[in-house]
Amino acid sequence: MSRAAEPVASAPATAASLPAAAASAPAINAAALFSQHCAACHGTQRLGGMGPALLPESLERLPKAEAARVIRNGRPATQMQPFGGDAGKLGASEIDALVKLIYTPVEPRPQWTDADIRASRLETAGAAKWPAKPQWSADPHNLFVVVEGGDHHVSLVDGDKFEVIHRFASRFALHGGPKFSPDGRFVYFGSRDGWITKYDLYNLQVVAEVRAGINMRNVAVSGDGRYVMAGNYLPHSVVLFDADLQLIKSYPATTLDGTQSSRVSAVYDAAPRKSFVVALKDVPELWEISYDPKAAPIFNGYVHDYRMSEAIAERGTFGVRRTPLEAPLDDFFFDQSYRFAIGATRPAAGTEAAQGQVVSLDARRRITSIDLPGMPHLGSGITWAWTAPDGHQTTVLASPNLRDGVVSIIDMQTWQTIKQVKTLGPGFFMRSHEASRYAWVDAMMSPANKNKLLLIDKTTLEPAATIEGPPGKTLAHIEFTRDGRYALASLWEMDGALIVYDAQTLKEVKRLPMSKPVGKYNVWNKISRSEGTSH
Repeated sequence: MSRAAEPVASAPATAASLPAAAASAPAINAAALFSQHCAACHGTQRLGGMGPALLPESLERLPKAEAARVIRNGRPATQMQPFGGDAGKLGASEIDALVKLIYTPVEPRPQWTDADIRASRLETAGAAKWPAKPQWSADPHNLFVVVEGGDHHVSLVDGDKFEVIHRFASRFALHGGPKFSPDGRFVYFGSRDGWITKYDLYNLQVVAEVRAGINMRNVAVSGDGRYVMAGNYLPHSVVLFDADLQLIKSYPATTLDGTQSSRVSAVYDAAPRKSFVVALKDVPELWEISYDPKAAPIFNGYVHDYRMSEAIAERGTFGVRRTPLEAPLDDFFFDQSYRFAIGATRPAAGTEAAQGQVVSLDARRRITSIDLPGMPHLGSGITWAWTAPDGHQTTVLASPNLRDGVVSIIDMQTWQTIKQVKTLGPGFFMRSHEASRYAWVDAMMSPANKNKLLLIDKTTLEPAATIEGPPGKTLAHIEFTRDGRYALASLWEMDGALIVYDAQTLKEVKRLPMSKPVGKYNVWNKISRSEGTSH
């Protein structure tokens, strides 16, 4: 539609001084605009369709200014067309009204039922007959899966030649941590708006997809490769699938009596235990859901003697074994034995530190607390073997921190803090490798040092070197090649790149242009559960 140029006023106009037509101009009907321009792709209830869900829970990582830019200019290489500028479909005030609408909660709260989950499932015909070997020439275990958040694509990179083998479009806003089948053939992606995608890396095709929820936290794949579990923010649920993304069971994330409901903080696989472990964000409980067909029965409530069946037991396989906590866990990490979960609660308003907890999954209780400053990011923690100056040998856990410029190093035998290593600023990711003497940590939350990586000597626990990227740019998320010879970093920008470093000389080797590579994952390091990567 055409619009007349706005007059330039020499003084602020008041309602009384405006022409009658302007003073009485009707308010913009954002709902009508959404119905006309957006609903066909994003759903009438903003729950998503061809396009992603447009809800506050799904858009929490997208600034409103960026949302306005996308509406105005569209997204290249997607079906999101421009609505402002030369397109002339929407004016600035109309775009602002749409942005306000999509960041407003939907009432009543949207539901996503088992029937919705089953109806959403898509599969590619004939996938079961695809060849069971790579249809490309490279080491399949030294493959990097790179999530490019800038234009919602995934690149597959040969970890020997550092060349892109294939690139394909992904769902909107993938969660950074895809999960692999035990043999490394399949990778499962989870998107923030609830979609799980099973992708065949050997044949470079999507096998199946299903929508587990409306706003999903993350996914986990069982150690035997038979099951996939998703944790949701919306609805409050945990959802279990088989390896082909057929729904097995959904679990409301509530207390046993159903009176309290919670978002799901995280779900991870505990392969040696043949179980998934689930943290709840709003309820002080840690769940363990076994996929072992021989799992012991679960007795909820008081039992005098379980051998005499003095309580009604829940079936152990796929049942919820609850561990009560003092406070909910925002994220957590396992020790090498998978007997303990180490988690932290976000600091309460006005407090200086998170509440760190060590939880025994066998005893089903907290056994001790950990001294953790600021806001530790235990989900990106790593471990390594360490010998103290007095000869004491142990394994340490190191965690970056989202609020403070520090890495916490914890003795995993005594659960005591060995050292708080000062870094270049708050960081999100930490990585190492069995073959590397360094633990690499970013400072991506620091305005001044977000372009720098700090290397910590794993023997002395002292800062050893700094790697500096382009000024003003964000350098983050290290991942190593299978043999640990090279370290790849993300230049976390729309016109970004993967930067390959020699892990010993620390010299740059190569750059591969990428669109905001939010994360990269080496197949071998993930399926072998390398001590230098998060699990």
